[in-house]
Amino acid sequence: MAISKEKKQQLVTQYRELLQRSSGLVFASYSGLTVKEMQALRKKIREVDGEFHVVKNSLMRLAMEQEGLEMPAEVFTGTTAVGFASEDLPGVARAIAELAKENPAVQLKAGLVEGIVYDGAQITRIAELPPLPILRGRLLGQIQAPASRLASTLASSVRQVVNVLNAYAEAGGAPEAA
Repeated sequence: MAISKEKKQQLVTQYRELLQRSSGLVFASYSGLTVKEMQALRKKIREVDGEFHVVKNSLMRLAMEQEGLEMPAEVFTGTTAVGFASEDLPGVARAIAELAKENPAVQLKAGLVEGIVYDGAQITRIAELPPLPILRGRLLGQIQAPASRLASTLASSVRQVVNVLNAYAEAGGAPEAA
């Protein structure tokens, strides 16, 4: 069924808005997915604050060109759906990759993060990253560890000086002045 020129323009505008709000994209083929599987995937992606849309290849390519983004032409062949990640790209990629393991008809085509194009295998590796809150916790732990050790070292030095002064005071002597 042919799409009217106005509808095409609306779709391009919608795609551009999604691109502007997204920190990363995951392109996938979705042939063979049932409506129920598609709804479940969309729900998983919404849980990580993302969106999953079936796109029209030519219109998505046009929207990306208008936004100054480039993707290889082979990404826009066959059925294409895009996972738009607002913040947690690994979460969006993980949801699609998990479904791809269950349903071989679904394949990760490529991804785009900060203008860098990644192939399907690289996106699969990104999907294996821990969730964002865990990564943040690990980073915070790495940052805090040196500070904790420094504070502990300084505290033990101060404690030693206090212990020496206490020993003099308990002995009833005061340090002699020269």
